[in-house]
Amino acid sequence: MWSLRSPRARVALSAAAVSGVLVLAGCSDDSGGGHDMSQMSNTAASTTSSSSTTITGAVAFNDADVMFLQMMYPHHAQAVEMANMVEGRTTNPQVLDLAKNIAAAQGPEMEQMTALLAQRGLTAPSTDASGGMSGMNHGGTSAAADGGMSGMMTPEQMTDLAGKSGADFDTAWLNMMIEHHTGAIEMAQTELADGENADAKQMATDIIAAQQAEITTMQALLQQN
Repeated sequence: MWSLRSPRARVALSAAAVSGVLVLAGCSDDSGGGHDMSQMSNTAASTTSSSSTTITGAVAFNDADVMFLQMMYPHHAQAVEMANMVEGRTTNPQVLDLAKNIAAAQGPEMEQMTALLAQRGLTAPSTDASGGMSGMNHGGTSAAADGGMSGMMTPEQMTDLAGKSGADFDTAWLNMMIEHHTGAIEMAQTELADGENADAKQMATDIIAAQQAEITTMQALLQQN
């Protein structure tokens, strides 16, 4: 046995102490490294989760949304066409103001529809002067082509309207626009029931509110006419 006071014993104890410090330091480094790795793992998981949420939100789009946008686009186009027919055919300031409001509201909504369809890699249907459409990207048959789009006027009705003026024009225009708006509301209600895309459903909600209010106004104007 060495005496604790001997030089050899003191050297041995010092070496053991240094070794212990190194072991503790190594454990501390390992623990710190583990903590850093845990943080990196949590950060990566958080980033992945955030990315998945964004992607999931972007693809919340079903066939009902596509049909709503592709059908409502030409429906709006015909309403704008009817609104543009008012100038020069009536002097009724209330009808003139209503027509301007309809065109001002539905033109920008058509742009929104185009943008939403573009998110799906689709284009808005092209429209002709009669309110028909082509370029449907949906798999189904075009309801407009079959004369089944709710509230749409036929080419004959549009031609007949264009030939009227004064009070006769006002009465015909108001009745036709009420029917047209009623059809748009029905289409919007279908979107709210069957669609998934939040932007498309918000547009449907806005269409119902705005066009129902305009129907009330037009019904009052008919009573005055």
